[in-house]
Amino acid sequence: MRQFDAANAGRKARQWIGAGVCLGMALLGPGAASVAHAQASTQRAIRIVVPYGASGAPDVIARVLSQKLAPVLGQAVIVDNRPGAGGIVAAELVAKAAPDGATFFLADLGHVAINPNLYPKLPYDPLRDFVPVTLVAQTPLFMATVPSIGSVRQLVELSHQKKGLHYGSSGNGSPHHLGMELFRMLTGAELTHIPYKGVAQSVPALLAGDVDVIIVGLPSIAPHAKTGRARLLGVTTIRRTPLMPDLPTVAEQGAPGFDINVGVGLLAPTGTPREIIDRIQAEVVKLLAVPETAQYLTALGIDPVGSTPEQYGEMIRADLRKFAELVRNAAVKVD
Repeated sequence: MRQFDAANAGRKARQWIGAGVCLGMALLGPGAASVAHAQASTQRAIRIVVPYGASGAPDVIARVLSQKLAPVLGQAVIVDNRPGAGGIVAAELVAKAAPDGATFFLADLGHVAINPNLYPKLPYDPLRDFVPVTLVAQTPLFMATVPSIGSVRQLVELSHQKKGLHYGSSGNGSPHHLGMELFRMLTGAELTHIPYKGVAQSVPALLAGDVDVIIVGLPSIAPHAKTGRARLLGVTTIRRTPLMPDLPTVAEQGAPGFDINVGVGLLAPTGTPREIIDRIQAEVVKLLAVPETAQYLTALGIDPVGSTPEQYGEMIRADLRKFAELVRNAAVKVD
């Protein structure tokens, strides 16, 4: 498992791993308020709200958490897929949920850093309405095209020659959309955006030739790349991924500075007792360190991390600043 690159993350994360494995009263320590919250959370299933449909890296991560956490917490952990409106539906649902440890939000940078910079009247504030639990994983994205396009440079050249190439995304304002906008800014590629409602629609659109290029997570595109129905041009992170060391980055192929790495983290409604946050964080970090779990996620192109709540909070604030600049410079608008 790769360690989170911030302030001795490995050492600090291990400090959070406690002795208990459930949210029961005895494990939360003294205090009537904490006991009441703990009892409320253990009397019903824990819900992990996912702002996407049943496909893609966030859903895969949520289902791993659901399967692995349920036995150690001693209660059901269910995945609640709530796609729509660029994740706003799911985020608002969790923001308004009771802060009793029964509801968590599996968010990516689109929900905590991009949406706040796109929507002037967003019904939630990532810093006000949520408390960070842990950065669960990072999911480098991949630029994928139709098989006839063989390189990033060829893509850019064809975009000028044909002036009719299209790129798909999982929706306006999504990381996949903003990533392609950054690519256009850095390379001058002439590409028209076609938004879809998620990767479950954008990937088939690429396979059908309705769009020429997409940025997408590896779990959604790997099977089609293996069969030759799609081609992986490069990874969107600034460094090559150990999973595919021979695949060049997009940055080194004519888009210097191109770097899109989607952090996927667990959030809880503000007001959730710190005892519950610490317990869930500890168990998530522990399960991510299990070789079987780490290897399973890594094989899907998902980099398991695990961090303290403070480290994840710092990352959210940094991403908010980064995407404020990108949205402004690219003049990205949403309907």
